[in-house]
Amino acid sequence: MSDGPPASPPVPSYDELAALVVSLRAQLVETAAALEQARVRIAELEAQVAKNSRNSAKPPSSDGLAKPPPKSLRKKTGRRPGGQGGHPGSTLRMLAEPDVRLRHEPGPCAGCGAGLAGRPVTRTERRQVFDLPELRPHVVEHQLIERECGCGTRTKAAAPAGVDAPVQYGPRVAAAVVYLYSGQFLSQERTATALAELVGIPISAGTVGAMTARAAAGLDGFRDTVRGLLAAADVIGADETGLRVAGKLHWVHCARTDKYTLIDCHATRGSGGIDALGVLPAFGGVVVHDAWAPYDSYTGATHQLCVAHVLRELQAVVDAAPTGTWCWAAQAGDALVALHRLAVDAATTGVTIDEQAPATQTRQLRHAAHIGISQTSPRGTKLMAARHALACRLVDREADYLRFTRDWRVPADNNGSERDIRMIKLRQKVSGCLRTLTGARQFCAIRSYLSTATKHGISLFDALVQLAEGRPWMPAIS
Repeated sequence: MSDGPPASPPVPSYDELAALVVSLRAQLVETAAALEQARVRIAELEAQVAKNSRNSAKPPSSDGLAKPPPKSLRKKTGRRPGGQGGHPGSTLRMLAEPDVRLRHEPGPCAGCGAGLAGRPVTRTERRQVFDLPELRPHVVEHQLIERECGCGTRTKAAAPAGVDAPVQYGPRVAAAVVYLYSGQFLSQERTATALAELVGIPISAGTVGAMTARAAAGLDGFRDTVRGLLAAADVIGADETGLRVAGKLHWVHCARTDKYTLIDCHATRGSGGIDALGVLPAFGGVVVHDAWAPYDSYTGATHQLCVAHVLRELQAVVDAAPTGTWCWAAQAGDALVALHRLAVDAATTGVTIDEQAPATQTRQLRHAAHIGISQTSPRGTKLMAARHALACRLVDREADYLRFTRDWRVPADNNGSERDIRMIKLRQKVSGCLRTLTGARQFCAIRSYLSTATKHGISLFDALVQLAEGRPWMPAIS
C-alpha cells in the first residue's frame, strides 16, 4: 500500500531565485563572450586555411594538385594554347653537312635475285640520327721543355696561362660544375656524381664547393657594374624572399630590370638587407615593389606598388564574403584589372585613350575602397583590422598603385622580380638549405651572373667558361 503522495520539493525563496537569475545571466554573458572569441578565431583559421597562390603571397607550388584559377592582369587573347602560326618552332631538322655519312647498299634484287653491285643508283633516301658523342675526358699534356745553353745556363719554357699545376681540371670542367650546381641546383654530392657517371671525371664534393667559390670570387667586378647600371636605370623592380641558411631564416634581396639582375643574401629582411644590396640607397627612378614598409623609407625613389600583389589581397576578401553578395573588394579588383588593360592597350597601339574610361575606373576603385573602410572601421578582430588597412592603403597610396596608367615605362606588377628570385626557392626545394651564409652569397652572385647573361641572350655554359678562364662576360655600358 502507498503511504500517500510524494513530498513536494521546497519552493525557493525570492532571494534564492534572484541570485540564481544573476548567476545564470553572468554565465550567459561569459558564454556569449567565449562564443564570440571562438567565432573570431574560427574566421581567422578559415582565412588562413583558404590562402593559396590566388589570394595571398603563397607560391603556386603550395597549392597542390587543386590549383585555383588565377586573378590575373592578363586578358584572354582568343588564341589556342601552344605555338602560334608563323612561330619558328624547334623541330629536329636535317643538316646539309652531317659529321659522318654511312652508305648502306641493298642486297640482291627483290625481283629476280640477281646481284646489284655496279648497277646504277636510282635514288638515295637520307636519314639522320642526332646523338651525343662518347663523353670522355679530353686530356691535353703541356710539356715544358728545358734546354741548356753553351754558357751552362738552363732555361725552361713558361707554362701557358691557366696551367698552374702538374694535374688540374680545365675551364670547361669548372664551367660544367658551376652549371650543374648553380644553374641546375644539384647538390655538391650529386654534381660530383653526375660528372663522374656522364663524363668519367672523378671529382669530389669538396672540389665542387671550391670551384663554385672561385667562380663567385671572380664576379666582384661584374656585380659592381650591374649595381651601377641598376642604380642609374629609370625603372627597377625590388623584392625579397626567405631562404634557409645554416638552419635559420635568411632573406634573399633582389633588384632587377629586363636586362640586369642583382641578388644577395642577408640575415635581415628590412632596410639592412636592402642597403647591403646597394641599389636603392642611390636610386632616383621608379621602383616597383609590394607594400613591404621598408621600401617606403627610400624617399629618393618614386614608387609603384604591385597591382598583382594587391589583387591577391582583394581576392582573399572576396573569397570570405557570403556567396551571392556584393563585395567592395570585387569592385576594386575589377577596376584595377580594367585600368591595366586600358594602359596595356594604349602602350601597345600608341594611341592615347579617352580620358573618360580611366577616370570612370579610378572612381570605381576609390568608391569601393571607401566602402571597405566604412565596413571594416570597427577593426574588432585582427582579420577585420587587416582588411581595414588594405582599404585605407588603396585610398592613401592610390597614386602609387596607378602610376603605371600615367607612365607607360612602369609595369603594373612586380612579377619580373618574383621570377628572378624564384630560382632561389627552386634551389631550396631541390637540394635543401645552404649550410653557410658565405655559400649562400656565392650562390646568389652566380645566379645574378647567369640571370643577367640569359637576359642578354648569352649561353649560360659559354658565360661560365669565360668566368672559369678569368674573363667573365660583362654587360655593355652605354
